[in-house]
Amino acid sequence: MIKGEFAVPSLGALADEVAAVLAGRHDPGVVPFERVLNAVVSHDFRDRRALTAALGSVPREFKVKPHAQVRCTADIVGAAVGPVRAEESWEKKAGAGWLELCQHVALDYIAGARTSEVAARLRAGDPVPFLLSVPSGPTGAVEPYELVERLAEYERLGVRPGPADLGQALLRCGGRIDPEVVRAAEGLEMAEGPRVAAWLRQGGLPRPAWWREREAGEAERPSRRRGARIGRRILVGHEAIEGRGAFPRQFWSLFRMFEPSISCPHWSLPDYRDAHTVATLPWHPETAAARLLTGVASAADQDGCGSPAFLEALASADGPAGPAVHLAVAYGLAAVPEPEREAAGRALAVLASRGRLDGELLGGELTELVGLGTLRVPLLTESLRAAVAVPEGAGAVWAVLATALPGLLARTRPQLHGALLAVAADSARLSGARGELPEVTALAQRPGSSQLLRQARRLRDALAGV
Repeated sequence: MIKGEFAVPSLGALADEVAAVLAGRHDPGVVPFERVLNAVVSHDFRDRRALTAALGSVPREFKVKPHAQVRCTADIVGAAVGPVRAEESWEKKAGAGWLELCQHVALDYIAGARTSEVAARLRAGDPVPFLLSVPSGPTGAVEPYELVERLAEYERLGVRPGPADLGQALLRCGGRIDPEVVRAAEGLEMAEGPRVAAWLRQGGLPRPAWWREREAGEAERPSRRRGARIGRRILVGHEAIEGRGAFPRQFWSLFRMFEPSISCPHWSLPDYRDAHTVATLPWHPETAAARLLTGVASAADQDGCGSPAFLEALASADGPAGPAVHLAVAYGLAAVPEPEREAAGRALAVLASRGRLDGELLGGELTELVGLGTLRVPLLTESLRAAVAVPEGAGAVWAVLATALPGLLARTRPQLHGALLAVAADSARLSGARGELPEVTALAQRPGSSQLLRQARRLRDALAGV
């Protein structure tokens, strides 16, 4: 039923994979985590005693705080190999003690609801043959026809779907859905059949109306105070989304109107900004980007923690890239941590290679953020220079600079222009770009031999095909 890279391994192989995940502090990645999670569930359904024998001796203690998915794996394994408490209601246990604190971490609430439900069901001794929400690919997306096949197997076995597991599976469905798949869902006899069919018929989660807003106030003077911000951010919010009522309460934060300027302490926690967050809603990377944009921005204007995996996952997601995704890349390109800048460069190239890059949009955002004092041009220039060397990078960089360059030349110190024009000239030459930028032509016509003028002439000649 579950195929490819998410297929259930043998017990021996699973023990090795679990040990490898639990031995590391860092993010195991979407594919290893989801494969292990589903494999533990599947082997528990087949033979809990054999699973306990295979995994019971795997260490589950940590000397230092591990990544959230590592800790989650330990909890799931502990639930699978521990004593069965059949008297407990897994439905009540799964949602016990949950309290909505912040909309920024709405996708983490969804992921947590699913894993809590899985753990509660394992402890209660109510196994399922596999998880409905196992991804069909590395982005986290679930193919609609696979979901219907999985539900049909549940129906055949008389297994009740977990509300959070089914909810996560539905959120992972999207794109163009074959009418044949909808008809197959309509043929399900289980109670959840009509809901699944209606969800697939409408194409998955509706896309909300978005808005873009700039933080109030003017850019402040530079400060040496630790953690001080000198610029103003641009953020993205969205209207409420219909359809929350059929989902568990932990999912409801996703459906509420998101107001980006509401502050909270969660933005500073890097575990919320990773590929797992995007994989929770792979057809809607805008939602993940918008809700965690303040954290991404902190790496640029507050020397905060970076989120390289998050940026690359946004670019690789299945859904469309809009203003929030492009803003996330913009902040990443001028982030202080080098891994963040490198990841933003790769994300830029991936967006271009998949036809999802809006160079005009990203160029305009970069120009405005530099003007607001939020992004630093030397770091941006360094990132774009590195991105030119990445496959598809030269064309992507030029697509951005073609819009951004005139504004950056007008709003920044002349001492920075030579290096920026050198990157522009390289990207234009390597991508075969043609055209003319009046601001560059005017610079190139000035007398002199400074780096600024030499690079302006290089860019002018590259655009002219000389």
